[in-house]
Amino acid sequence: RKQATEYSTDTEYSSDEEFESKPSLIHKAKRALRKRRKLEKETKQLIKQEELKRLHKAQAIQRQLEELEERQRTLEIFGVELERELRGEADSGTKDENQMLHEWFELVMEKNKLMRYESELLIIAQELELEDHQSRLEQKLREKMAIDDSLKDEMDLNEEDEI
Repeated sequence: RKQATEYSTDTEYSSDEEFESKPSLIHKAKRALRKRRKLEKETKQLIKQEELKRLHKAQAIQRQLEELEERQRTLEIFGVELERELRGEADSGTKDENQMLHEWFELVMEKNKLMRYESELLIIAQELELEDHQSRLEQKLREKMAIDDSLKDEMDLNEEDEI
């Protein structure tokens, strides 16, 4: 009797453990799914934040390029007037030739400086475009890789390889 009671008690425990382990597995699976969704959501938020940063940076670069263009136009107008004065085509007033040459060289140096700055801004803008393109490709690749390989046809696999 004692052995039979111990056996029945042991089998009750083992069946209880099985019953408890199934909900535990379900709970773990749900928790893992929630964790995965949370991670995906955080990743999407980070991607959006990076895109917004690039957008703001691109807008700032565009504004700087517009200001730069306006400054170059102003320098160009001033340079044309100064060249006329140097050639004697316009009334130079009280300015002597040395002073006008000095102003003209400063004007040329300023124009060169603006051109270098414009080149830097254009390079930064191109870099932003490449980063944006890379981000879009990474997102597209993630979407392609999320699909089970057995569901993909040859065209899908080739496109994934190309990305």
